[in-house]
Amino acid sequence: MPASYAHPEVLVETAWLNDHLRDAQIRIVEVSEDTSLYGQGHIPGAVHFDWKTQLQDTVTRDWITKEQLEALLGAHGIGNESTIILYGDKNNWFATYTYWLLSLYGVDHARILNGGRAKWIAEGRPMTAEVPSHPRATFRAKNPDAGIRALRDHVMARVRNAATVLVDVRSPQEFTGELIAMPAYPQEGAQRGGHIPGARNIPWGLNVREDGTFKSPEELRQLYESRGITPDKEVIAYCRIGERSSLTWFTLAKLLGYPTVRNYDGSWTEWGSLVGAPIERP
Repeated sequence: MPASYAHPEVLVETAWLNDHLRDAQIRIVEVSEDTSLYGQGHIPGAVHFDWKTQLQDTVTRDWITKEQLEALLGAHGIGNESTIILYGDKNNWFATYTYWLLSLYGVDHARILNGGRAKWIAEGRPMTAEVPSHPRATFRAKNPDAGIRALRDHVMARVRNAATVLVDVRSPQEFTGELIAMPAYPQEGAQRGGHIPGARNIPWGLNVREDGTFKSPEELRQLYESRGITPDKEVIAYCRIGERSSLTWFTLAKLLGYPTVRNYDGSWTEWGSLVGAPIERP
């Protein structure tokens, strides 16, 4: 019998969501890298979170506070009894980014639409430009869970620590320092190129199939364990700003059930600009 994900409930399939579009307990949220896509058409009933302005503090480089998250969710009719279905473009980069943020504040009833926006559209499922209006709700979050987040001092203390393994989920060109950002993107965000010493390069895209759905548990386990990324170690994932690494965090923590996985959301934008931070290049 094929193995199942450690937490299969964290994923929902497009067919399931299509059958539950009118479920009063469901709140669908689009979070796409391209924030203009929502206005061009979205899943019926979906609300929109702008990751640049609504999920981050607009002055400091940090997340919104617990109180701000409560206000954001409540304003979109999301209460503690709601099931939140997250989806977006780019194979759910920013959907998993938002899932990680919700997990940071103790929200345990969020789900990811397997395959995201692209799969929904490819299957010819309904789209709309209508913006829904939900009655305001009350949401109560928990204090931040420091166990799923890595800050720079935590990472610095664990460089080349045998009990910790760092996963650099960026492209090979970013890992070697040839590029500072993804290919075809503006080369900005950090002063230096390269990677954190000892990090293993496992690009985020290896977690998913061509249609954007996650690979099987067996494939994912082989992908990571063959590179020494095993459940007995603390795993720290990073990318450039923390969105691609949130997908890897989701894969390891939720799909494979690794007990200690942290997302270093400061990522290369921070590390590559720190004075005196160790950097490896070929």
